[in-house]
Amino acid sequence: MPISAVLPALLVLADGTTYEGWSFGAMGTTIGEVVFNTGMTGYQEVLTDPSYSGQIVAFTYPELGNTGVNPDDEESHAPHVRGAIARNVCYRPSNWRSTASLPKYLEHHNIPGIYGIDTRALTRRLRSVGAINGGISTEILDPAELLNLVKSAPSMSGLNLVNNVTTKAVYEWSSPSEPMWEFKPASSDDGETLTVVALDFGVKRNILKRLASYGCRVIVVPADTSAAAILQYEPDGIFLSNGPGDPAAVTEGIATTTELLGADKPIFGICMGHQILGLSLGAETFKLKFGHRGLNQPAGLTQTVEITSQNHGFALAAESLSAEIEITHLNLNDRTIAGLQHKTLPCFSVQYHPEASPGPHDADYLFAKFVKQMREVKQLTVAVRKLPPDLNP
Repeated sequence: MPISAVLPALLVLADGTTYEGWSFGAMGTTIGEVVFNTGMTGYQEVLTDPSYSGQIVAFTYPELGNTGVNPDDEESHAPHVRGAIARNVCYRPSNWRSTASLPKYLEHHNIPGIYGIDTRALTRRLRSVGAINGGISTEILDPAELLNLVKSAPSMSGLNLVNNVTTKAVYEWSSPSEPMWEFKPASSDDGETLTVVALDFGVKRNILKRLASYGCRVIVVPADTSAAAILQYEPDGIFLSNGPGDPAAVTEGIATTTELLGADKPIFGICMGHQILGLSLGAETFKLKFGHRGLNQPAGLTQTVEITSQNHGFALAAESLSAEIEITHLNLNDRTIAGLQHKTLPCFSVQYHPEASPGPHDADYLFAKFVKQMREVKQLTVAVRKLPPDLNP
């Protein structure tokens, strides 16, 4: 694009740090928590992941938009980020799947972006001071004026953003991953369909696709759905999805999950779902300094290491776990909890994204684990029902 056609843009952090660059996407002003993502690919999946609601994402990979955008790579109906930050942006993508350029896509969805800044310096700043609020503007080019707006924005701590992204109506998902994109086939053991109710805190489409690939019929319900309403669907299992904001502020979801724990239904949580499960089991969460957002986060506990896709700014506090909870995975960069399971109840969760969209496929076995757990509980329930009345507990 000719330099004469590009408008200046300004990025200001809450600590007063200022970056001058050029605008891409929509014109205007946006305020949010500034975080960084270290993935070398998958920018469209990041932009449309509801977990990024309320955040401005800085991409550390220096070239953004080379492959354009397309409907197949959307994780939801639209981008959920407040803004995007890049070193360089491509206006003329080259990819057979592309239907639009990234700048046009963001402009269409009214998402401002800034490029031409030193994203390495910005990332080092965020690693030093932590994820903090910031603002991007093409209208306000006075740093002091934009800083005043940034300082008036609420902190991510204590913020419940789930209501902004959860579905407003119940819907069913039965479409598996597209065959041409399947990295390996997945199917149920005997062809019998399992019913999973997914509590939507901001679910990604590829999680639903992967559950469907394993033979599950998925019923997606709003985040404020009661435990009684969920159990009316007679689910074989319950899924707790990813989502944005502070998990401790999602009090309805925590209360619902606490009640569901007594229903003897397998529960599987991912990302915020992992945190919600932990909170419902009596644990506590805390805000990470700059979070984990990327495609190459190592997780493990014994001799097996998984390379995982992660996106979260909060974590469970290890010292708050009860004796009934077993830690199954740690983030091997900072030793924070990355996975847990209950020792007697059929529930487990991970802090990362085994659906791998984008990212590695090391953790896909967790979907198979969930399916196996549902089948075992279902078979046990059927066997108990067949017992004589005097032996049936």
